[in-house]
Amino acid sequence: MSEMTRSEALIGSAAFFVIAPGTVAGLIPWLITHWRFGDGATAGVSIAGGIVIALSLALLIECFARFALKGRGTPAPIAPARELVVSGAYARVRNPMYVAVTGIILGQALLFASAALIAYGIAVWFGFLMFVLYYEEPRLQRDFPESYAAYFENVPRWRPRFVPWRGG
Repeated sequence: MSEMTRSEALIGSAAFFVIAPGTVAGLIPWLITHWRFGDGATAGVSIAGGIVIALSLALLIECFARFALKGRGTPAPIAPARELVVSGAYARVRNPMYVAVTGIILGQALLFASAALIAYGIAVWFGFLMFVLYYEEPRLQRDFPESYAAYFENVPRWRPRFVPWRGG
């Protein structure tokens, strides 16, 4: 496969952003709640949910841009990054995109007081875990054998490091 230009990586990442997180954290939660506030919605909890959504969305956008600009590829498995991305949020946690998508879903669960979205968020996180364990980590170990081994040993899968890893 030929090297992706910066523009191609940005366009591919933007398209994948709309398709994958747009569906998982946007369309499906809308289908579940129609973005209506539930009976248990309170101003404080809804505001907390909105903050979680905003922070998670900012993290997700930063990660997608970093994949295109630093990784020279996209988060999509069909057009993966050419370089292992270990800076930015990736210096604190190995899977910040999955953390962000789950945060967006659970933020909506708070915002709309939706138990169904809590259950959906847990199911999505479990799906991410299975994907990471059985596809993503083995592929990264194969594609980046030396650099991924050090990264794997020093950066947690889900719980962010307080101090960013500087080994990359």
